[in-house]
Amino acid sequence: MFRGFYTVGSGMIAQQRRTEMLANNMANANTPGYKAEQSVIRSFPEMYMSSINTAKIPTENGFQMKGLSPVGSVSTGVYMQETLPLFTQGQLRETELTTDIALVDGRLPIDVETGTQGAIFFRLENEGGSEQYTKNGSFTLDPSGFLTSAGGAYVLDNNGQRIALQNDDFRVTDEGVIMEGNTAVATLGISFAQRPDMLLKQGDGMFVTEGGENLTAANGMAGVTYSMQQGYLEGSNVDAARTMTDMLTAYRAFEANQKILQAYDRSMEKAVTEVGRVN
Repeated sequence: MFRGFYTVGSGMIAQQRRTEMLANNMANANTPGYKAEQSVIRSFPEMYMSSINTAKIPTENGFQMKGLSPVGSVSTGVYMQETLPLFTQGQLRETELTTDIALVDGRLPIDVETGTQGAIFFRLENEGGSEQYTKNGSFTLDPSGFLTSAGGAYVLDNNGQRIALQNDDFRVTDEGVIMEGNTAVATLGISFAQRPDMLLKQGDGMFVTEGGENLTAANGMAGVTYSMQQGYLEGSNVDAARTMTDMLTAYRAFEANQKILQAYDRSMEKAVTEVGRVN
């Protein structure tokens, strides 16, 4: 009986966490460069039960006295193991701002071992000096003239250096070359992740590697193609209609587990108040 409480409770917790993840996706449906998260729900290992010290156990040839006989397996519930970002390209949205740059996927290699397609990102430097990566191309110029993200991280060029500009009157070619007049100032740094599912997600649409090492530069990498569009932003890849449907499904699953929990509670109440009553 008590095992049923644990199984149902684990299901409710898993669906609650899935609902929170879906709600976060919905809240970021209009966030530039946001990558929707997907949940991975798995079952706990099953427990195999056997009867022991039974006076009489039925066998093929009659009864076996005080032996060990398998009864069957029982599930111990489910849990949400992890959340993984979905790195598909979002829709482009025109902003007409020169500091807004959309990074458009081209041909990206697929990992032969896992079948995972690689992903490309803008290359940035945070306050601590380490690199982080994003698809959010909503940039701005800080008071010192450096190109930065909305959160203040420095945008890096293909040599890993900060990009200094005179003003926001510049042009970005399809290849990512920043032009001030007829002078090429820098080339936007783009990094390639062969296994993007191994990246750690941070706030503001930023990603970092698990071990803190830098990703491989995608500039000039064989087999990797991309382009850039100035005055555009890549939107979120959240499918609002599907997310709402998934939220309703998760809510119904939570509600079903809740009703089973209530049934268990009524059974326990009856066992205490009626079955255990002495007439």
